[in-house]
Amino acid sequence: MTKLQTTANQWKKLTRHWVWYGMLLLLAAFFFIPFWWMIATSFKTYSEVYTSQYSLIPTSFNIDNYREVFKALPFGTYLLNTIKVSGLVIIGTLVTSSMAAYAFARLRFKGRDILFFLYLATLMIPRQVVLIPNFIIFRELGLLDSHWSLVLSGIFTAYGTFLLRQFFLSIPKELEEAAVIDGYGYWARFVHIIIPLSKAALTTLLIITLLSIWNEYLYALVFLQSDAKRTLTLGIALLRGDFDVKWNQVMAATLLSIAPIVLVYLSAQRYFVEGIALTGVKG
Repeated sequence: MTKLQTTANQWKKLTRHWVWYGMLLLLAAFFFIPFWWMIATSFKTYSEVYTSQYSLIPTSFNIDNYREVFKALPFGTYLLNTIKVSGLVIIGTLVTSSMAAYAFARLRFKGRDILFFLYLATLMIPRQVVLIPNFIIFRELGLLDSHWSLVLSGIFTAYGTFLLRQFFLSIPKELEEAAVIDGYGYWARFVHIIIPLSKAALTTLLIITLLSIWNEYLYALVFLQSDAKRTLTLGIALLRGDFDVKWNQVMAATLLSIAPIVLVYLSAQRYFVEGIALTGVKG
């Protein structure tokens, strides 16, 4: 191969790489523009929102919208309620999903695969379908207008069990076999071997669960009635009036509400990507 051909091939590869990078940059901009529009709108005045609705750059950065959010709503109370519910759901989901996943991945019992298939089939049932049965159950238990109704309805997830089971199957059985020689039972192996090796998968499930419960609206709307128990999603909905919507304040409240989960995701991004990449190694 001549030097000219080598140079031509290098230019082809370089051009191909730049084309892919350009496409990815355009795709990233396509997804980022709505987010930037939300940020820009949160700094606009009320009149500017309706006179230049699609402007991506506000004429003046008005921080009064953020002050008005705290005046119009007990934002701190809603935030604490959301953190409380999200924290309990995350802890419950990690505990129940990890224990169920370990049982389906390592324990051998009759009908295990059929039971796992039936449990996995519940993913095809939308949460809206079981809303009324859940409402009746929690009403009979006296848990309506209580955060426990949101917690108990959210800590059992077939997706979390499936995600962790696939990761547990990728952990070599030889590690547990060596622990059996030292007298470790199922519980000791689960706590001292499986859980420490599953940091990436558990972090992935944590982030997915956080995104789900932090943005929960329908169940919170049905189960919670008193203002003191409302979460952020319900509080932001109150900013929409019957005849007028102050979108600048709505966007400011939305930006404040998503800031914590964005920070959590950025801090745990490495584990999230690793967990998604490693799950599904074995079936």
